[in-house]
Formats: sequence, C-alpha cells, structure tokens
Amino acid sequence: MASDADPPSPEDSAPKRTRLSRRTLRILLVALLAVVIVGLIWFVRYETRGRYYQATNDAYLRADSVTVSPRISGYVEQVFVADNQDVTAGQPLVRIDSRDYGAQAAQYHAQVDVARANAANVRAGISEQQAAIAQARAQLASSRAAAAFAAGEVARYAPLAASGAETREKLSSLRNQAAQAAATADAQAAALTQAERRVASLGAQVRQAEAQGEAAQAQVAAANVNLGSAIVRASVAGRVGDKSVRVGQFVQSGLRMMSVVPLQAIYISANFKETQVGLMRPGQPADIAVDALSGVRLRGHVESISPGTGAQFSLLPPQNATGNFTKIVQRVPVRIAIDAGPEARRVLVPGMSLSVTVDTYAAKADLDHIRDQEDARDKAHR
Repeated sequence: MASDADPPSPEDSAPKRTRLSRRTLRILLVALLAVVIVGLIWFVRYETRGRYYQATNDAYLRADSVTVSPRISGYVEQVFVADNQDVTAGQPLVRIDSRDYGAQAAQYHAQVDVARANAANVRAGISEQQAAIAQARAQLASSRAAAAFAAGEVARYAPLAASGAETREKLSSLRNQAAQAAATADAQAAALTQAERRVASLGAQVRQAEAQGEAAQAQVAAANVNLGSAIVRASVAGRVGDKSVRVGQFVQSGLRMMSVVPLQAIYISANFKETQVGLMRPGQPADIAVDALSGVRLRGHVESISPGTGAQFSLLPPQNATGNFTKIVQRVPVRIAIDAGPEARRVLVPGMSLSVTVDTYAAKADLDHIRDQEDARDKAHR
C-alpha cells in the first residue's frame, strides 16, 4: 500500500515531459505555418485586389433640399401640409390672402380699359379730321377756281381799260377781287395743311394711348402673377421638413417657410483622403454600410468627384504661404449614388453617417499609363 502512494521517480516522468514538448512543438509549427499561409494569402489578395479598395467612414447622406419661400407678402390663410409629409411636385403647400392683389389686378384692368377708350376716342377724332381735310380740299379747289377767274377778268379788262373802252375804276375793282381770291386760296391751302398735320398729331395720341394700354396690360400680367403666387406649391417631390409657417402668420417675400427634401434623389458625400482618390473614377462600384442599418450592405457607384478639396470651398480657405506650415492630409468630397431598393431608401434620410468602400481595381492600369506618359515627356524634354 505504501509503495502505491509513493510519488513517481524522475526517471518515470522524464519520457512524458519529452512527449508533451514534441506535441507542443508540432502545434506551434502548425500554427506558425497557418499564420504564414494566412499571411501569404492576405498579402497576395492585398496586392492583387485589396490595395485597390479605398474606404472611409467620413461619409454622410445628403439631399439637395429646396427651400420653400413665398413670392409675395401677406397673411397665411391656409397650410395644406403637415410636418414630415410626403408631397408631389406641384402640390399646394400654403395659401396666402390674395384680396389685395386681386384689387390691384382689377385696378390695372380698369387702366387698360381707360387706355383702350382713349385710343378709340382719338381714332374717332382722326375720322372726323379726315372729313375736315376733305372739306378743306374742296374749299381750296373752289378758292383757286375763283382766284383763277378773277385773274382772268383782270387780264381781259386790262387792254380795254388801256384803250378807254372800260373805266380804270372797273379794272381796279377786278384787280382787288383777284387779290382777295388769291388770298382766300392761300388761306384755304394753309387750312388744309393744318388739317393734315392734325391727323399726324392725333396718330401720335393714338400710339400714346396704346402704349399706356400696353403698360397697364403688363401691370395686369404682373398682378396676375402675384395673384397666382398666393398659392405656394412644391417645386419638387419629396418630404416636408423644418416647417415653421402657421395660419395667420404674416410672411415676407423670400422668407423661408419650410423645406422639401427630395428623398428619391438622396446621395452620399464621402470625404476621401487625397491619397485615396488617385485611381477613383466615376462609375466605379461602391460598398455602403449605413450605421442605421446594422448588418445591411448597400450597393452604389461613384457619380462625380469634387473639383477641389473641402478646404478650398470653406468660408476661410487656408493660406499656407504665411507663417509656419504643417502638412495636413486633405480630403476630397466624392459623390456616391445609392443603388438601393425602396425599402432601404425609406430609412435613409440626409445627415446619417455611413462607411463607404470604393473598388478602384478597374483603373489600376491608369497609374502605369500616367507614369509612362510622364517618363516619355521627361525624355522628350531632355
């Protein structure tokens, strides 16, 4: 019994320790080999495809929201939509009290009627003047005939008076009558000229009345535009947001009342580092992970790349030529279009955070092509 309880001798335990060490060594070798294989696979995948995947989590959903503002000022008579309501293009949103603008339109209509009446009155005056011109021409013709007859009588009696067959008093009377007839003819000619010039003056008055009518008509058109603007409509389809207008509120022209967000045209603004956009091109596929949709991967594609970094379009662009300089990696905004179904789009709203990975593998040859071109240009300049 005592011998069974004795601890094993060192000689008995030595072979066991040797076997455990070899097993551990084999496990370590297998693990090391697996790590090497995995590392090689990762390296090969990275060199062939992985390095062409450019990812960023500095990305947000955006939409080109439309600010709804009235064209005219006035009191809000009715609001047709509620907060966060979906609307269609052309749908009425707000109605403004338009009675003042209706009165203005009626006033301008009256001015148009007055101008038309004035033009018609002047045209009637032109018709009367044409009759007066005809009368003046007839009187001128009669006066000229009388003057010609009187001149003929003078010419006929002058030899008779010279021979003593007629008295000189008769000849003097005939000469006086001839002078009067000639003066009467001249007066009738002047009256005809005045009557004809009066027609031109009346024509100018007609054109003036017509111009006044056209001005009033333009005012009517402007008043009708204001009258039609009393109902503010949605210019695009989308969802109402940030609504601040209320019934009875006095709104000024151009004052923001609400915004319409076109959720069907939502897109992503992804800010990639400048070291990531060298091979980025429009049309390249993108993988999208939205924080609000955990575990859901959406597809998209590069739509366009900004013509400058975000710093260039900031309120105060940096001036690196002054003072000390510390190089900071800039970011370039990239617009990503979302290729998602209606169920996913129902959740997406502007401002959400997400992560974007763009596959630039299709442009891998561009870098070599650029390098070859620049090398060729460098050799040509040497």
